[in-house]
Amino acid sequence: MGILRFILNVIWVLTAGIWLFLGYMLAGVVACIFIITIPFGLASFRIAGYVLWPFGREVVEDNVGALSAIGNVIWFLIAGLWLALGHLLTAVVQAATIVGIPLAWANVKLIPVTCFPFGKRIVTTAEAQARIVPYVR
Repeated sequence: MGILRFILNVIWVLTAGIWLFLGYMLAGVVACIFIITIPFGLASFRIAGYVLWPFGREVVEDNVGALSAIGNVIWFLIAGLWLALGHLLTAVVQAATIVGIPLAWANVKLIPVTCFPFGKRIVTTAEAQARIVPYVR
């Protein structure tokens, strides 16, 4: 499965990943201009790394509190909506080919973390699966 993830990541970088990465980096740099918006910049940089090489990693819920919720609303209004539209546009273009369908699906899966990054963590797929505890009656 590792070679398939590698191949998908390489195709991803060439078709959309580099442009989305640059968008997140730009948003992060702009957010870091003011001290009060540095957490938004850090969130953008964190997502930029995930967007550059997404296959083999997952997003998991972490500490979700009142500050995370407020930060998510502000983020969504200022940057999240625009970045999500970028994901949607690239997903539509990627879905035009059969090879691009898994890439388009990955783009769609990135939209929730793009819109609401606070209270989420990016981990490897193995770490995400280890966190899942089966329900036992």
